[in-house]
Amino acid sequence: MALPPPDPQFVLRGTAAAVHALHFSCGGQEPDVPLLFSGSENGFIHVWNLRTHRVDTTLDGHGRKSVYSVETMGSKDRLLSQGRDQRICLWDLAEGRTSVTDSVFTDNVGFCRCSLLKVAQERWLMAMAAKALEEVQVLELPSKTSVCTLKPEVGAKLGMPMCLKLWQLSCGSQPLLLAGYEDGSVVLWNLSTGKVLSQLVCHQEPVMSLDFDSEKAKGISGSSEKVLSIWSLNEQQNLQVYKTHKLVNTGISDITIRPDKKILATAGWDHRIRIFGWKKLKPLAVLDYHTATVHCVSFSDHKNPSERLLAAGSKDHRISIWSIYTQT
Repeated sequence: MALPPPDPQFVLRGTAAAVHALHFSCGGQEPDVPLLFSGSENGFIHVWNLRTHRVDTTLDGHGRKSVYSVETMGSKDRLLSQGRDQRICLWDLAEGRTSVTDSVFTDNVGFCRCSLLKVAQERWLMAMAAKALEEVQVLELPSKTSVCTLKPEVGAKLGMPMCLKLWQLSCGSQPLLLAGYEDGSVVLWNLSTGKVLSQLVCHQEPVMSLDFDSEKAKGISGSSEKVLSIWSLNEQQNLQVYKTHKLVNTGISDITIRPDKKILATAGWDHRIRIFGWKKLKPLAVLDYHTATVHCVSFSDHKNPSERLLAAGSKDHRISIWSIYTQT
């Protein structure tokens, strides 16, 4: 008989609002405290101490507008956050500081999370939905220099970009961008030419979330439908549907593949977190704790596999923390 799904290892309460973004910073050396950053609908970013399970710091930089992306840049003292105030903020958190050091106005009204990619020491690329509805802008950070603006061909009718993923095969290789659009397409962009390399219609509805495994050249996307779409990238840089997986209920808000590429997690509108094996998309567990939509899922970056955690943030104001399939 299959084992019953586990309970959360612990639950973080106190955001006082729906949780839309999560990001771990646990890969430091002892005595570094493992942290979890969360972004909430009320505009606050909470920095959770995972030893005490309490908030160490509360950041307020988005004018009480929903925060829907948080990510560290190289160290836990440098944070990037994105909010519904159409602003992406860069924070300096070293030595107890809580200051916004720089910001980028996106002029975009959607809720497409930006994507970050480290391309060299102290150099990052950031892709974000642009002011013109169908366009994606790529900037270099920290200089904020424009790298390119990706515009679909006239008449392409992709709609708005909904989710973005910058990636590169290896350090020094050409960075590429995968973008999921309102029309259900996933598009692979070449940043140096600003041209589409490949386009694949994966869903009938807008692509809500995607993740990509560059080692296996394989990705996964979810939408408001009952289908997960798994697709691959061949040697000629063409996207192809690899397989689809039918879900019991509609609606996927977020998908993330664990850094070791063994399992993945989905955040469901049906209040559930689903765990799959990445190799064959075998369903492994349904984690049923939340009482409202799960908006985001994130795996920790602990160096030791036995310490790895999964966090899920929900509309019910709670963050559940799970320890599952942590053996190598």
